[in-house]
Amino acid sequence: MSAVLGIAWNTEVMLYPLTFCILLAAGLGLCLHLFLTLKAEIRVFERGSFAECQRVEALSNDVASLRAAVQALETDLRDVQRQTGMLVAPSPARSGLNLSKRTQVLRMYRAGQDNDRIAAALALPRSEVELLIKVHRMVVEQI
Repeated sequence: MSAVLGIAWNTEVMLYPLTFCILLAAGLGLCLHLFLTLKAEIRVFERGSFAECQRVEALSNDVASLRAAVQALETDLRDVQRQTGMLVAPSPARSGLNLSKRTQVLRMYRAGQDNDRIAAALALPRSEVELLIKVHRMVVEQI
């Protein structure tokens, strides 16, 4: 029985280091597998990150070109505003005489005042006063 036990004991003693080595080899194999998988995932991430960086760079270039275009449009708009500010619509032509001044000119003429005095009193050009009086005479002659 001791021989049987001796064999069994030797077998157990021999299995422990063998089991240890097998478990150690399995653990190292698993670590190697995880390491290689991690490296592959890092490469994929870097490629995706690189593509993302290129996309971000392209977008930033587009934004920069759009900003330049907007600034150019703003400058053009300011130029147009400045030019339109210079182009002032002409004020409507002032009528030489309104009806009340015309009436006053005719009253003063009928009162016997001369053309220079009428023009000075009403702040009108002498030629307008003379024209108004000539037109009045023509109308009166026709009647």
